[in-house]
Amino acid sequence: MMIMLMISTILLLISFIVMILASVLSKKSFYDREKNSPFECGFDPKCSARVPFSLHFFLIAIIFLIFDVEIALLLPVMMIFKMSNLSAWLLTSLFFIFILLLGLYHEWNQGALEWTK
Repeated sequence: MMIMLMISTILLLISFIVMILASVLSKKSFYDREKNSPFECGFDPKCSARVPFSLHFFLIAIIFLIFDVEIALLLPVMMIFKMSNLSAWLLTSLFFIFILLLGLYHEWNQGALEWTK
């Protein structure tokens, strides 16, 4: 019983020492301008919170989400290739990709993918 108590105490002390060392070593010692600048967020955090953010950034984020979900829907198509009829699989896959490309063309034509304006 005494040995279990000693081992528990030693393990507790070692874990406290490791946590304290990690806390001390992970502190930021300097503030870099690049680290404090906004990273792909669309607005500057040092300005007023009432200033609206860039609508262009919002549209790019929405387009990314839409195409990301569509690609996630496209991944299982490869899994059912062996279990389905080849012509039905090909027709469904091509139709889905056609809709994706049509949406991409529409966004490109509307100018939503222009990074610099």
